[in-house]
Amino acid sequence: MIGLFKVKEKQREESKNTNTRGASVKKQSAGELRLHKDITELNLPKSCSISFRNGKSDLMNFEVTIKPDEGYYKGGKFVFTFQVSPVYPHEAPKVKCRTKVYHPNIDLEGSVCLNVLREDWKPVLNINTVIYGLFHLLTEPNYEDPLNHDAAAVLRDNPKLFETNVRKAMGGGYIGDTSFPRCM
Repeated sequence: MIGLFKVKEKQREESKNTNTRGASVKKQSAGELRLHKDITELNLPKSCSISFRNGKSDLMNFEVTIKPDEGYYKGGKFVFTFQVSPVYPHEAPKVKCRTKVYHPNIDLEGSVCLNVLREDWKPVLNINTVIYGLFHLLTEPNYEDPLNHDAAAVLRDNPKLFETNVRKAMGGGYIGDTSFPRCM
């Protein structure tokens, strides 16, 4: 019993001590450990890339850039920010589209309508699943579950006009009263 207390005391001391560089040792949460595993096992399409704005020391916040090579958004460049909770994978990551886009499943503020980020999220899913879901939204937009109802109606009723609107928006034009920055 005495030996057990000494081990626990030594562990507490070690956690209070600093490493050789003088920085305190940060204990990783279960979410960080799982995210690290997910990131090391990423199998991204060639048109997707991941970057860490705050460096590799902050895995919980990163960006994914998707450059679709097919579909309505072919030739565009779309940046998504990911914020991952410490309770990941029990909670889906928060994803926003930083690129203003004319899309039925992405509103003008960057909110994304993707089932695996909401009701279909399960802890067995991972970051790779989310990125492929985003890639799929850009290659095959869905008018049946829209955030941007106007874009969804145009896609449903007049796909040729939708394609024209997407090209105009990606080129830095206006759709109605809304201006879009160039993302090609």
